[in-house]
Amino acid sequence: MYTITIGRQFGSGGRELGHRLAEKLGIPFYDKELMLQAAQESGISREFFEKNDEKMPTLVSGLFPYGLGVNTIPWYSSPSSLSDDGLYKTQADFIHEIAQRGPCVIVGRTADYVLRDMANVINIFVHADIDDCVERVMRCNEELNPSKARKLVERTNKLRANFYNFYTDKRWGDAASYDICISSSRLPIDDCVELVLEYMRRRLGDDKIGR
Repeated sequence: MYTITIGRQFGSGGRELGHRLAEKLGIPFYDKELMLQAAQESGISREFFEKNDEKMPTLVSGLFPYGLGVNTIPWYSSPSSLSDDGLYKTQADFIHEIAQRGPCVIVGRTADYVLRDMANVINIFVHADIDDCVERVMRCNEELNPSKARKLVERTNKLRANFYNFYTDKRWGDAASYDICISSSRLPIDDCVELVLEYMRRRLGDDKIGR
């Protein structure tokens, strides 16, 4: 039993790394679609989920420069913020559920923090130089020019950091929060995959992992 969680800068290739690891290991891969499933199973509309996914609660968004931890949740009580909190709890519950089913890869959604009390959780953070992130984003969306792509990268990273910092007692992208921090600007994704697999073999004591 093990779970791989992946935090990532936008455009760094973190999702691709997670997908390739899942394929190599023959285990399920969960990204935004898993959250959509959780939302729909709980009666939350797809539109509401899309609006709030990996974003700070509406009431406090823009008011706090960094996270105050989950203990701040009871401090406000507007219908909007309570709905945001409910969405986060739904996500967290579903992450726990799928992690208990068996080995899997989970991308984003503070999964490393949600699963902090489980054994054999391997937490990875993927980052890259801003120019490489911009280039990757433009390859995925040909309508974006370099300026718009850069703004999208910066804005998305800010949203992800605010979300992570608010709901956890850790800092998004801080090396102390993860087992492995990888720059996809220094190694191609295939090599990043092998790096993670070798770490898993040594940590879990199984030379057959990923072979």
